[in-house]
Amino acid sequence: MSAAFPGNHPNCSTILCGPLKDHVMTFLHYLKSCPPSAVRSLILQKKPDIRNMSSTAGGLRPASVVVLHRSLAPAFEKFCQANSGPLPLLGRSEPGKWTLPTLGTAPDTRTGRPQFQKYEFGACTGSLASLEEYSEPLKDMVTFFLGCSFSLEGALEKVGLPRRDPAGHVGAYKTAVPCVHVAGFCCPLVVTMRPIPKDKLERLVQASCSTVGQPIHIGDPELLGIKDLSNPDYGDPVVCQPGDVPVFWPSQLTSLEAVSSCKTPLAFTSAPGCTVMTDLKDMASPANHLTPEGIPEVHLISQDPLHYSITSASAAQKIRELETIIAVDPGNRGIGHLLCKDELLRASLSLSHARSVLITTGFPTHFKHEPPEETDGPPGAIALATFLQALEKGVSMIVDQRALSLFEKLVEEAVEQGVMKTQTPILTYQGGSAEAAQAFLCENRDPKSPRFDHLVAIERTGRAADGGYYNARKMNVKHLVDPIDDLFLAAQKIPGISSTGVGDGGNELGMGKVKEAVKRHIRNGDVIACDVEADFAVIAGVSNWGGYALACALYILNSCEVHERYLRKAVGPSRAPGEQNWAQALPSITKEEKMLGILVRHKVRSGVSGVVGMEVDGLPFHSTHTQIIQKLLDITSSLGTQHGGPPRTRYRQTRVPGQVQPLPGCASHLPFRASVSSSVKWG
Repeated sequence: MSAAFPGNHPNCSTILCGPLKDHVMTFLHYLKSCPPSAVRSLILQKKPDIRNMSSTAGGLRPASVVVLHRSLAPAFEKFCQANSGPLPLLGRSEPGKWTLPTLGTAPDTRTGRPQFQKYEFGACTGSLASLEEYSEPLKDMVTFFLGCSFSLEGALEKVGLPRRDPAGHVGAYKTAVPCVHVAGFCCPLVVTMRPIPKDKLERLVQASCSTVGQPIHIGDPELLGIKDLSNPDYGDPVVCQPGDVPVFWPSQLTSLEAVSSCKTPLAFTSAPGCTVMTDLKDMASPANHLTPEGIPEVHLISQDPLHYSITSASAAQKIRELETIIAVDPGNRGIGHLLCKDELLRASLSLSHARSVLITTGFPTHFKHEPPEETDGPPGAIALATFLQALEKGVSMIVDQRALSLFEKLVEEAVEQGVMKTQTPILTYQGGSAEAAQAFLCENRDPKSPRFDHLVAIERTGRAADGGYYNARKMNVKHLVDPIDDLFLAAQKIPGISSTGVGDGGNELGMGKVKEAVKRHIRNGDVIACDVEADFAVIAGVSNWGGYALACALYILNSCEVHERYLRKAVGPSRAPGEQNWAQALPSITKEEKMLGILVRHKVRSGVSGVVGMEVDGLPFHSTHTQIIQKLLDITSSLGTQHGGPPRTRYRQTRVPGQVQPLPGCASHLPFRASVSSSVKWG
């Protein structure tokens, strides 16, 4: 017997088949003597029950098959390209050339003999051991070959995890995540799951990224719309043991849902769990050796629901550098004792996953003046809101009722002067009870339907253990404060809402997470320490800097290919570098100078000195805050122009006080110096 198998893949060649004896061991011995280019598929012929083909020739990988009418081929190819995570396209035949170029003859360990499913008008109408009887319609059909998640077993072995495969093939689940639709192909993403011990998570993710590709979700299956892991849509479940974390990868079984969705009169696919072996290469497949930009780090961002996020090691390192920059302590207040490693990283990862964010600010430390607010807080809050808007997230602000008019004017003028692109809703909350707080945070009072999934407080006065609200000098300003703290307390009991507090003295909302350190190391800490904690406590020398750093961290994360793919669940096209033009939404010296000018016009005072002028916490904007902003932008812009990084512009203070001019191409790394009238800030 001899046959030729032409195809359009560059590895394809005309191959002659040698004699194949019925005895399985003789057949395997024959195939082991063949190079990969000599191993091919005979999908139309009934062959013996071949149990294991993974060792017949080096470099082979499993592939699944989709066979469609030639008229649907262009649309399906585009569908695969648009959803390359679950549907990594290895190759396709020419119309009428329905054989597989340079493929093996049999499935992997779990499949028995090659099997196929027949679809008619979207319904699966049968399971076939061969396509032999359909040779006539196959002349008008195109065969597509897709990479398989079975390759994941190698990653599991690499980190020393025993296989826990069920008797059949590993289960797969339909999710609530939609694939990008193309023409008549419209279906949900299908995923496969492996339970991984928590202490092996990062090693496994790194190993899988260098083989089959990174996971698309780590944690609670309900975040993907999967209700019951014991009841997969395909195959058999793998049981999670105590200490295991569910990890999900995109599955080529998405192709079955796609074929069903197009309702074509006739189509064929590989049956679930059935593959053929191929030496075709996915052009978009990961390299065996990851670069620093591709090495993933895994971080827990939520306990309820359980949720981990991933980003590249290089992106994580840049965010750690941002955290170091904002941790400068210009007032020598001892904030170094409050620092918790990677809080900025975890907070920004959580915000990156959020859909709707509620931001609060406002510290009425100057209670004898009108307005009593200080210049620390509003600029950082508006800078963060601006970048969240650029990421197309829902953003609202919440402030004290007595300050509503002031903040409405601040936001309106920020938009007029180009600090913000669009206005954001400004809300108030007078409180009353825990039930009222839950009702405010949830649609129809239902804790399963939160209106916001992340709360952020930036330099917001925080409730102390005795119920008071204290500035740094132990003055109680409770009469000027609405109980917005209750929303943060309620959020702790509502699954799916995370929170971040940004502070510089320990008396700010959210700093309850570090209250013991505040009591020990911050002046008056035993009285002023905020008792209400946030999930993440970002500590900064000036709270505005924390808002700027969060915006920069979000830029870094969303420019990171590893994190970006995880966010979109490997469906849809990856963003082209710089496509979103996020650089314009980052804080800048020019924009922050304008914002501070707006506050000054509304007679908002500096927190330490009480001065109405271009300073925050007693530190002059020029030569102090400008240096911090520039350093943050330098780290962010080190992504480089190839990644769409923001422009690198240096600034110097001119002889005219209050004016800043760009100095192109000149790096000025002056030592950080600050003259502060008092080491105790009013806020």
